[in-house]
Amino acid sequence: MKHHLLSFALACSTVAASAQVVLTPPARTITVGKSEVTCLAIAPKGDRILVGTVRGAELFDIEKGKRVAKFAYEEDGSSVVYHASFNDNGEWVLLIGYAGTREVWDVKTGTQDKMLAKHKWIPDAIRTRELGLKKGNSDFDRFYQQMEASEGGVTAKADKNGAVVFIDEAGNALQTLTYPENKDQHHRAPCLFHEGQFITGTDDGRVLFYDLVKR
Repeated sequence: MKHHLLSFALACSTVAASAQVVLTPPARTITVGKSEVTCLAIAPKGDRILVGTVRGAELFDIEKGKRVAKFAYEEDGSSVVYHASFNDNGEWVLLIGYAGTREVWDVKTGTQDKMLAKHKWIPDAIRTRELGLKKGNSDFDRFYQQMEASEGGVTAKADKNGAVVFIDEAGNALQTLTYPENKDQHHRAPCLFHEGQFITGTDDGRVLFYDLVKR
């Protein structure tokens, strides 16, 4: 009887382990400050991360966890960034707000370049609308950016209260990350896979790097 119980326990343990997508706790945490994280982007070289927040965006050295640049953002009195990205060589960053206003910033100097016409890499007005960034959206449905990401047959989806649910191709929930510290029930965590890690952000200014379980 004990042998059968042991075999059953080991089987259950194997199933639980195989269902795990990321290792907890996070392998690395970068603190932006008490500012809700709305979007994320990794630099082309993979050494820096651009963090969009409700107060503009900040650029961090991933290894050192130190801020190397800060970019303001202003759109009709709002400083919320809902889309952030780099150009191909990482010399410029693009920030877009809910109404689709595009701002390009020089990473090296930290200054804004208002000559958008020369930046052929940034999305035009039509492409910006395709991203879902347009006027008329409420505070509760603007989190269209990075609400899900897929890697190796697993999809990470932002859930209510800032949680993240990992789902397999059959739609089965494999693992859920929850953040009791979140104050805003409407926060939707950005989802990003990058080189063996899953990266997300909280509404209290933390960027969390989780190692993926090796399969």
